[in-house]
Amino acid sequence: MMKKLSLLMLVFGAITMLAGCEPLTIFNPKGPNAETLSNTIILSIITMAFILLVVYTLLAFMLTKYRASKAAADYEPPHEEGSHLLEIIWTVIPIIIVAFLAVVTVRTTSTVEARPDGYDNQEPLVIYASSSNWKWHFSYPEQGIETVNYVNLPVDRAIEFKLYSFGPITSFWIPQLAGQKYAMSDMVTTIHLAADEVGSFMGRNSNFNGRGFAEMEFEAQSMTQQDFDKWVMDVKTHEKPLTEEKFNELLTAEHVGRSSYSSTHLEFRPAPMEHSEHMNMNHTEDSTDSETETHSH
Repeated sequence: MMKKLSLLMLVFGAITMLAGCEPLTIFNPKGPNAETLSNTIILSIITMAFILLVVYTLLAFMLTKYRASKAAADYEPPHEEGSHLLEIIWTVIPIIIVAFLAVVTVRTTSTVEARPDGYDNQEPLVIYASSSNWKWHFSYPEQGIETVNYVNLPVDRAIEFKLYSFGPITSFWIPQLAGQKYAMSDMVTTIHLAADEVGSFMGRNSNFNGRGFAEMEFEAQSMTQQDFDKWVMDVKTHEKPLTEEKFNELLTAEHVGRSSYSSTHLEFRPAPMEHSEHMNMNHTEDSTDSETETHSH
């Protein structure tokens, strides 16, 4: 009795705590890719809830039908052969469930890995998002600006984030706009998203990477294209360029506030794969020059 009472109190306490929390943002999507993920999660929950309903209904039926009787202690029930039909049914059903969820998951993954629906013919805004020591750097190569711990996005435009890290593996996640994807030190990964409406959305690192993990958050603010262009012009006009010395200070610092710069670190510290391509191109050019000099001699 005490165990049951303790379990009920635990469940009641959990419900009370959850009631005071903010709504789960993944179920309040503000972009097409986030909506696709939210719908998939809801479908999975409904599927699993239906399975639980069937299982518990069968459990209640079995407990009622085959409950203890007042038969004599030496009573021995008649032998019954197993049912091949039932064995086939309870083997096939899990296969169908897994196959169904697998197909849904593969289709969802394929959808969110591509440019959002409706933005196929639109050139995306490319933003490099890199992490270091519990902070985020956002570089806009097209606009020639950079921000730290916040990122502004125009609405109704495809956004292509290129992710990498200057330290341990992190995970870039804006729940209301897209799913999460890892940022690593030796390669660039890509995540596509778009915002359907103006708003402020919380982003974070969803991969534990040390003592500052809990504070590794950033704000993603969507705004009209006109406001976005105005903000870009304001940063280019009033903020200082990002020097290599200042960038190295940012990399070593554990926690910093928000800041903006009128240039990007990509000019002197390219993204990992692009850095490798740049080095290979230089090596090829040097080899060509060397061969040319040899033939000249």
